[in-house]
Amino acid sequence: MSQAAINSSIMILNAIRHPVILVDEAGHIAFANAEAEDFFRSSAAMLARDPIERFVPFGSPLVTLIEQVRERRAPFNEYRVDISSPRLGTDRLVDLHASPIAELPGAVVVMFQERSMADKIDRQMTHRGAARSVTGLAAMLAHEIKNPLSGIRGAAQLLETAVGDEDRALTRLITDETDRIVSLVDRMEIFSDERPIERQPVNIHVVLDHVKAIARNGFASRVRIIEDYDPSLPPVFGNRDQLIQVFLNLVKNSAEAIGNEPSGEITLSTAFRPGMRIGMPGTRDRISLPLEFCVHDNGPGVSDDIKSILFDPFITTKQNGSGLGLALVAKIVGEHGGVIECDSSSRGTTFRILMPTWKKPIGGKTIDDEEHSA
Repeated sequence: MSQAAINSSIMILNAIRHPVILVDEAGHIAFANAEAEDFFRSSAAMLARDPIERFVPFGSPLVTLIEQVRERRAPFNEYRVDISSPRLGTDRLVDLHASPIAELPGAVVVMFQERSMADKIDRQMTHRGAARSVTGLAAMLAHEIKNPLSGIRGAAQLLETAVGDEDRALTRLITDETDRIVSLVDRMEIFSDERPIERQPVNIHVVLDHVKAIARNGFASRVRIIEDYDPSLPPVFGNRDQLIQVFLNLVKNSAEAIGNEPSGEITLSTAFRPGMRIGMPGTRDRISLPLEFCVHDNGPGVSDDIKSILFDPFITTKQNGSGLGLALVAKIVGEHGGVIECDSSSRGTTFRILMPTWKKPIGGKTIDDEEHSA
């Protein structure tokens, strides 16, 4: 193979947005693309000094997979392989794709595909399923509960005019509690709204500025709010009012998590992540989600007990919370074709939303900003 061909191959491998390594016959990493260097947290020169076993956990399936490829001289795949280690970090779940190279006996090329995005989509489908359950419950509650409650409230108001001062407190308690139940049902009725979303190009920074103004003049008046925006971000194709509701809920959650901590901070960030494409169930289309919006706080973090069910209805750590806020957020984001994820530790919590861009109509077709700009 000529030097020009080798250089061309290296350029192609460095352009792949997944870690790719070449393991030689002796078990050393003879080549690592740029993504692999970042994945293993070492330069290609450092990786080439030691066998592959040094860079993965003891007894890792990766070593066995490489041996299988060598023995059978055929490609093999292995899915959901945990290669977490102190060197690589925690929660490193990957799919492995390994193939032999005919021109280099004993050499195996391995591509790592991190499971994080696939798992996010799986969890998003779960969130949508939970939201659909609340949809049915909301429709039932609206019909079966609100009408009797209005009768109970009316009867309590009539009683209030006929009883003495001692019993009037009880009639007011009945009225207040029925109002509280009606308010909860009204909030749940939002889930039963299946009308198509009215969308248009929305400048997300205008949305975030509006949310920030509300927060600073209300529930987050004592919290420092930091902006970390990408000013060149293209519009998001969505509903402005619903997006305000999403970020208002997230910022309010962050402010409540911080509480009265004097050093409390909330960071609103936006970024463009080209190349972020996912396949959706039931279709061959791959959807681009290049817009990343984050709400980060330096609060105490989310309890491990509820991390996996955080977006399910009725899940809350607040004393008087209904647990519908984040379920509604997940529903709105899903209806916009996006994905929401929560990363949390003792150092703080980050809610990350990935969404598609606005598709510009060009010559009768719609083209992504990402594709059009390319």
